Amino acid sequence: MKILIVEDELKVATFLKSGLEDYGLAAAVALDATSAQRLLAATEYTAVVLDVNLPEMSGLELCRVIRQRYPKLPVLMLTAMSSTDDKLLGFDAGADDYLVKPYEFNELLARLRALHRRYAVTTEENVLKVADLELNGQSKLMKRGDKRIDLTMRELALLEYFMHNQGRALSRLEIVDKVWDLSFDTGTNVVDVYVNYLRKKIDKDFTPKLIHTLNGIGYILEEREA
Repeated sequence: MKILIVEDELKVATFLKSGLEDYGLAAAVALDATSAQRLLAATEYTAVVLDVNLPEMSGLELCRVIRQRYPKLPVLMLTAMSSTDDKLLGFDAGADDYLVKPYEFNELLARLRALHRRYAVTTEENVLKVADLELNGQSKLMKRGDKRIDLTMRELALLEYFMHNQGRALSRLEIVDKVWDLSFDTGTNVVDVYVNYLRKKIDKDFTPKLIHTLNGIGYILEEREA
């Protein structure tokens, strides 16, 4: 694994780099967004560990740039900003994981390994299907019938989780846990908001409808008889 650390405090970045290398991981440091973009253009990394408070361009802005240019590159935000709203801003910017400082180094390693496993490229074609909805697990291309539909990273993660669990009732808490990696009730309606986004893209102009609300439970993705 080759990790890019984007952290403006040299002492913190050096400690993090040294710690990762002690566990056999290669690591490079960028002290600002400009340096980070230059390194990303020159080298293929396994993941990015990204601070939020950076000079010139914030970590949130840089995360959006990374998502646009390197959609399959995992981003873990490592920051002292610890509120639920802070975390949701990070995930909305495209972060795949969020860890609050101070942290246990072993937890950081475990999360980086999990991201690597999750996003490891497979050479096998992996097509998920529900009715005429198809999602290619390798290319991440999604279409319904003959129409290609573009999704954001978070919408894609949510749809992929639905399709892997088609026909099974999913609670909002389970979805938040598995798709957002938040193992607690945020008290927000983020799941409902993103399900609404998905419905507009994959159900609004198509028949049959595939995402169904289960009152008092959550949602289910399945093809139902008209």
